[in-house]
Amino acid sequence: MILVLFTAQGCTDPNMVIDQNTEIANHNWSYVNRVKYNVKIDDISVPYNLYFNLRVSGSYKYSNMFALLFQTSPGKKTHTTRYEFKLATKDGEWLGSGSGNLYSYQLPLRTNYKFPVKGVYHFEVEQNMRDNPLHEVIDAGLRVEKVK
Repeated sequence: MILVLFTAQGCTDPNMVIDQNTEIANHNWSYVNRVKYNVKIDDISVPYNLYFNLRVSGSYKYSNMFALLFQTSPGKKTHTTRYEFKLATKDGEWLGSGSGNLYSYQLPLRTNYKFPVKGVYHFEVEQNMRDNPLHEVIDAGLRVEKVK
């Protein structure tokens, strides 16, 4: 029993604040179905990295994805940023790590970012492509970690 607890503890990432994904229903991501997360920031003296987690199938028909990140601070101020993520090379080779017909990505949103105040930040990610819904998106999520 002690060995199991010790092993499980060794697998946790001490720098991770959140690393969660939301399954996209029927693999069709609509504009109105934003993925939403609350992130509690206790230490504003250290910088953080924020990543967009994404999994698409090999049938995803684009080599990129546009997404909007909405960040609402504890004081209710909202900041919106639009990102373009490159998912494949010009000759169609996927850039993510593959497993079968699935391709996973951890795409940088902000690096060495310092949160201005302590508290709970609310994040929402919305797909921002022309297709609505956007087909063959398996799940999307957010990772926030302290910079190592």
